[in-house]
Amino acid sequence: MGHLSKSVATRVAFLLAMSMVALFTFMSGALAHEIRPAIADATLSEERIELQITLNAETLVAGIDLEGLEDTDNAPEAALYDELRALPDAEFAKRLEAAWGQLQSGVIVDADGETVLLDLNSVKVIAQDDLELPRDSVIQLSGALPNNNSDVKIGWVAANGPIIVRQSGGGDDAYAGFLDKGALSEPLPRVGAATESGWAVFVRYIAVGFDHIIPKGLDHILFVLGLFFLSMKMRLLITQVTVFTVAHTITLALASLQIVTISASIVEPLIALSIVYVAVENIFAKGIKWWRPVIIFGFGLLHGLGFASVLGEFGLAPGRFVAGLIGFNIGVEVGQLAVIGIAALVLWLCVRAAHMADLDDEEMRVRDPEIMFRAVSICGSILIAIIGAYWAFERVFL
Repeated sequence: MGHLSKSVATRVAFLLAMSMVALFTFMSGALAHEIRPAIADATLSEERIELQITLNAETLVAGIDLEGLEDTDNAPEAALYDELRALPDAEFAKRLEAAWGQLQSGVIVDADGETVLLDLNSVKVIAQDDLELPRDSVIQLSGALPNNNSDVKIGWVAANGPIIVRQSGGGDDAYAGFLDKGALSEPLPRVGAATESGWAVFVRYIAVGFDHIIPKGLDHILFVLGLFFLSMKMRLLITQVTVFTVAHTITLALASLQIVTISASIVEPLIALSIVYVAVENIFAKGIKWWRPVIIFGFGLLHGLGFASVLGEFGLAPGRFVAGLIGFNIGVEVGQLAVIGIAALVLWLCVRAAHMADLDDEEMRVRDPEIMFRAVSICGSILIAIIGAYWAFERVFL
């Protein structure tokens, strides 16, 4: 085992840890949960369409372009959004009704190339006292369909963000499509209802689960990196990830079925503190202790509640819940494994570069991967703990 200069190891490890955390920060973007897909429930007959849309209507009235946006705070119209969000429910309902003339063209109903304009029948704003959380509005629309007996495609413009279109009347197997970037739904029949296979739902939700980790799940990414930084031994890493997976699978299912419900104002700060804990333990621990899997299991339960809040926004049809849940969970696991794989690759490349470095002093060459990993682990864990502590403070007090 070669000699390792502490100053060289510290410098290399700090730069490596900084680059690794920065890499995943860049990949994940801002930690945000405010932009949610709208949900549109369509009821069709031979002559008419009835459309009920549940949405965060302040973004539309403020004129925010939601395409690719993660948080309304990042929009140029953020101040106007906050002003609208602070309005009493009844007053905002009036603002939405007054603005509908400009917003009407954003909702797209296509009947074999003919565009159907919908009338606004009613607006209901659902009370949400916490101004830090988005407020839902429910709008009822209707319109006459052309006499061509064609199927109908539904969606809206990309600037309005993602939307889930569901056709009523199809039972548990009714179509429920997640649409983004201005995409339209599958053709929906006027008589009967479109359905979607369990396999199609399963495959689609693998992508949804992966997307929730990379690029959107920075908090979950940092937690997984915290697990990675404990030890180079694959057995210990697999033990931790397996325990975490089992735990968040349990609460993901329970919370998605609304058997267990805990406010996000409680769950989100605790998730941030879980990141702090695993990072701080990495700094002082030498190997895995018996209590580490137990604590990680508890933290996995918390993270499962966080995952469930996202899955619940996608409006899964009851008959496709199991397929969507399994697909989502597999996507999450693939995302977590991708995080570990990238981290391991970056670490290997940097350790190799340090090992091969042509330093002036032969004794200062970094020869021991375990010593380098320990230095990287400490530096990376300090950075992760600082980020997690800031998030915990932000989610409680800001």
